[in-house]
Amino acid sequence: MTKDAVSLEFPLTARTCPFDPPGRYAELRATAPVSRVALPSGQTAWLLTRHADVRAVLDDPRFSSDMSRPGFPHLYPKPVEPVLKGTFIRMDGEEHAHYRRMLTGLFSVKRIEAMRPFVEQVVEDCLDRMAAHGAPADIVRELAYPVPSRVICGLLGVPHEDHATFGGYLNTLFDGSSDQEQFAAAKAGLSTYLDALISEKEKAPEDDLISVLVEQQYKPGRLSRQELVTISWMLLAAGHETTAHMIGLGALTLMENPDQLAEATRGPAAMADAVEELLRHQTVMQLGMTRVAVADAEIGGTLIRAGEGVIALLSLANRDPDVFPDPDTVDVTRGARHHVAFGFGPHQCLGHSLARLELAVVFDRLFRRFPGIRPTVPVADIRFRYDAIVYGVAELPVEW
Repeated sequence: MTKDAVSLEFPLTARTCPFDPPGRYAELRATAPVSRVALPSGQTAWLLTRHADVRAVLDDPRFSSDMSRPGFPHLYPKPVEPVLKGTFIRMDGEEHAHYRRMLTGLFSVKRIEAMRPFVEQVVEDCLDRMAAHGAPADIVRELAYPVPSRVICGLLGVPHEDHATFGGYLNTLFDGSSDQEQFAAAKAGLSTYLDALISEKEKAPEDDLISVLVEQQYKPGRLSRQELVTISWMLLAAGHETTAHMIGLGALTLMENPDQLAEATRGPAAMADAVEELLRHQTVMQLGMTRVAVADAEIGGTLIRAGEGVIALLSLANRDPDVFPDPDTVDVTRGARHHVAFGFGPHQCLGHSLARLELAVVFDRLFRRFPGIRPTVPVADIRFRYDAIVYGVAELPVEW
C-alpha cells in the first residue's frame, strides 16, 4: 500500500470531550468510512469506522490476526513486541479454534454465574476498605484495579498476595513507554512465575482454571508446558486491564449522568442494560483491532488487497448513528447488546461474561453503598489515559 491519499495519522489522541472519541474519526465515518491512515511504524493501513464494516472484517477468514504475516499493521514506531503476540488470540482458523475449544467451557455463562457470590464478596471487601479509608478516595486505586485483579486471580488460582510480583510485570507489558528490553524481561519474569505455579498445581490441584488445564490438557499431553504457561499469562493479563478501566470510566459516566444512574439502579435487569450501554458508549479499546488481508476482499465498497493492513475501530463502530440513534448520548434503556466492545466473530473476547458480571456487581454495590458519591474535581481536572492502549481514567477522586 502506498502512502498517497492518506486521510490522517493514526492513532489520534486529542479529544474535545474526554467521553467521546476524537471528532476526526466521526468525520471520516461520515465521508470516508474505509480510509487509508498513516501509522507510527511507517506503514499505512485501512481504518474502518462503520459498525457493519467492522463486523464484516472481524468475522471474515480473509482477514488474519497473525502478527507475523507480511503487511500486518503495527501501531508503534519502536520495535516492541506486542503483548499478545504468539498467543492463540493471534492465531487463525483451526489453530485458533483448537485452543479456544479448550477454554470456552471454562468461561461458560453457567460457570461464570456460579462465581457471582465470590465477585460480590470481592466488591464488598473493596468497598469496606474504601469506606474505612474515608473521603476523598480514588475509585481507580480502591475499586477499579483491585476487583478484576482479585477476581481473575480467584478464577485462575493465582495467589493474589503475589500481586506485588506479577502486577509489576503486567504494568510493564501494558505500558506503552516500555522498551524492548523491559518488555522482554517482564514477559520472561511472568512466565517464570507462572511456570512455578503450574508445578504447584501439578502436585496439589485445586478447583481453579489452571488446575483444570493441568489435569485435563497438560497431563494427558494435549498442551505442552510452554503452551500452558502462555495461556495462563495471557488470561491473567487480559483479566486485569480492560475491566479495570471500564469500571473507572463507567462509574464516572454514571456520576455525570444522574438521570441515567437512577434508571440503572432500578434493579438487576436495568443494571444489565446499563452495563451494555456503558460498554458501547465508553469502548476502552481505543486502538481497535488489527488485521491483515490474506486475500483480496471488498469491504464497504472498497477493495482491500492481500497484504494490506486493517484497523477495525470498535469505538467508532459503537457510535455509528445508522445502528445506534443519537449515539453520543448515554441511554441505559437503549438495549445496546449488539455493540462490538468485546469484538466480534471467532475472536470475540473469551471473558465477556465475566466482565459483564463484574461491572454489574460493581456499579450496583458502589452506588447503593455510597448513594451521594461524586467526583471531588471537575471532569476537566481528571487525568485521562489519552495515549494508552486501553482508555480510561488514571485516577478518579471521589467523596460521599
